[in-house]
Amino acid sequence: MPAAPAEHSFYITPPGPGTVLADWVRWAAAELEAAGVHFGHGTDNAVDEAAWLVSHAAGLPPDFGPADHGRVLDPGAAARARALVARRIVERRPAAYLLGEAWFAGRRFYVDERVLVPRSPLAELILDHFTPWVEPERVERVLDLCTGSGCIAVACALELPRAQVDASDVDPGALEVAARNAAAHGVAKRVRLIRSDLFAEIPPARYDVIVSNPPYVDAADMAALPEEYRREPALGLAAGDDGLDLVLPLLAAAPDFLAPGGILVVEVGRSAAALEACLPRVPFTWLEFSRGGEGVFLLHAEDVVRYRAQFVEAASSRGNP
Repeated sequence: MPAAPAEHSFYITPPGPGTVLADWVRWAAAELEAAGVHFGHGTDNAVDEAAWLVSHAAGLPPDFGPADHGRVLDPGAAARARALVARRIVERRPAAYLLGEAWFAGRRFYVDERVLVPRSPLAELILDHFTPWVEPERVERVLDLCTGSGCIAVACALELPRAQVDASDVDPGALEVAARNAAAHGVAKRVRLIRSDLFAEIPPARYDVIVSNPPYVDAADMAALPEEYRREPALGLAAGDDGLDLVLPLLAAAPDFLAPGGILVVEVGRSAAALEACLPRVPFTWLEFSRGGEGVFLLHAEDVVRYRAQFVEAASSRGNP
């Protein structure tokens, strides 16, 4: 780990030799707050972000326990902690990129700047095996569109061990990251990676579950993104004026790939209102999450088929087939 950037002067004097982990976390949190960094890539506050950075520097998992609070950081760990905090402030890169890791559905995933940092509330639905919407033991095929790091596809494979999972992305760099994560979690044989723009290159098949966290950030929100979000690939975020440039063609094509009795689950975030305004007659089920998160809809296969004409019309009105 390189030394702290020379151009950065800490707002608060770093702890000295013999300082315990808990004090390093308090210092780092105060430093991050003073610098005005933006959170939202795995943590939503300075203390949790500081704990993540400092524990990594100390060689501990981010969910370290109270017994570690009094651990003294050796000189090497202290230097790494100072350097990570300085880089987080100066570079405005999400901590996940600095550390090369992110956590999703309770598991560690490798990430770099080729993919978005995992943070979807879909993790809760996957850990619940998509109940009560399907019978997990009957799920044989899952499709994850716009897979990015592969975290959704890999988590589905782990939580639904009888299922074959297909994961697609238009970006070959993202598929390389997804392949690394599938291998690391031992599911490479059950997660097939496909380079495809939505459904364009997906071989004919019928899926019991189609899940997607596609780009859905509208133009106004893209223009106002904090610096940390600008470190992520715009390809994974931007979705036109209203955030629906990917969601509408996805809906239009989904009937050809969803099995009878299957479900379509899509995260659209803050573009939920625009989607409902565009398709006011469609009975979207908006999921609620006990751990936070919103903007995820679910449609049953029969409704995906029933409203296909409306989906196609909406997609065609903006130049999508």
